[in-house]
Amino acid sequence: MLKLNASVVSNKNLNKSDGYEVLVVKSIIARNFALGMLPALVLVTAPVSASTGKTLTHISSQTINLSCFDWQQDDQFAYDCKTSTFDVASPADQSNLGDSFYYGEGVSQNYSEAAKWYRKAAVQGDAYGQFSIGYMYSKGEGIPHDTWLALKWLSKAADNKLAAAQYALADMYYYGDGVAIDYELATKWYKAAAEQNYSYAQYSLGFMYKKGVGVELDYEKAMTWLLKAAKQAHPEAQASIAHMYLNGDGVVQDTKLAFDWFYKAAMQGHAGAQNNLAYMYRSGNGVEQDFQRAIMWYKNSARQGDATAQSSLGFMFHKGIGVEQDYAQAIQWYSLASKQGEISAQFNLGLVYMQADGNIRDMNKAAESFMAAASQGDAEAQYYVGTLYRNGWGVARNIEKALEWFRMAGESGHAKAKHEIDLLVASHSA
Repeated sequence: MLKLNASVVSNKNLNKSDGYEVLVVKSIIARNFALGMLPALVLVTAPVSASTGKTLTHISSQTINLSCFDWQQDDQFAYDCKTSTFDVASPADQSNLGDSFYYGEGVSQNYSEAAKWYRKAAVQGDAYGQFSIGYMYSKGEGIPHDTWLALKWLSKAADNKLAAAQYALADMYYYGDGVAIDYELATKWYKAAAEQNYSYAQYSLGFMYKKGVGVELDYEKAMTWLLKAAKQAHPEAQASIAHMYLNGDGVVQDTKLAFDWFYKAAMQGHAGAQNNLAYMYRSGNGVEQDFQRAIMWYKNSARQGDATAQSSLGFMFHKGIGVEQDYAQAIQWYSLASKQGEISAQFNLGLVYMQADGNIRDMNKAAESFMAAASQGDAEAQYYVGTLYRNGWGVARNIEKALEWFRMAGESGHAKAKHEIDLLVASHSA
């Protein structure tokens, strides 16, 4: 166990002319020697200033046990050791101690204790401490949720030019999180953070210009900010640029460039980009058609819960596109998408249960699936529900309900439904 008799001061308080012999202990993130992501601590071996000859009485001389940051020590030992040391630390060090408690690094995770140290740093003007305590107030983590205090501390940190705080403040105004929606202030703070090269803010600002939300629609400005974020590997920005090239929004339509940007985002695990990449491989749009790669990317996206990809993957197994037809696989993927309200999956799941042979065929489940899609306004599904009621397939035969569903489909212009209405009315009039 290593012990040093030393005094702890911040780097800012150390004057090189004092001639101290110092040992700088850097933050090391390691399981067997975790220093809690603390910044460099200056351990002064002589508590007497060489330039003034005065003892540094304002800093208590103490024994610093470096193993108090060892993850193997018990929590109370680590807590006592850290907090006794950091009562005299700089605001930046106190903020980092707050991080230790917030993330549970070197000590047990403790939001209340994290808030205590963030607040100590915040009141001394530390921007990161201000941001952190503001964030905790906004989420109610370890302290009561308080929008006013969240706004207060985030504003202080933003005024101190901390990009993360400027971005968080912009989000509050953009989404109306505890405050009235104010796109002007949202734009102001997104831009402040974006100009500091904060990729999340660059993306948000680009999105606002792309959609014309809170600002005048401006594709040129949208592309400018999205590119800045995309070059920092921001996947949402990369996917947004891909959509602009795919649709020709403010740029010359270029499916090859769209493919390239979707690929960049997809490789970072962006589910939506993976789904779009799969579609491009499936359709041969912007790239040579390749069903195997389409299935691979649909699977990557579907496994992340993307309902559109799940539905598309179900369709490929349903129809045997690029794979052997497999109703069981089709049902599996359609069902996952259906649970998320994907209309096409609900309708196609109904078709599988209606058309399949053997044990898979199930008219009750077919009716349930068609009903789910029909209830969301899908005209084709409404026509099928009408058909089920007319014939008593999976439901009790009911001509009135059949007419009701046929009429709903007919109002959407469904020709077959209109024909069925004529037939049913004529047969009942005869």
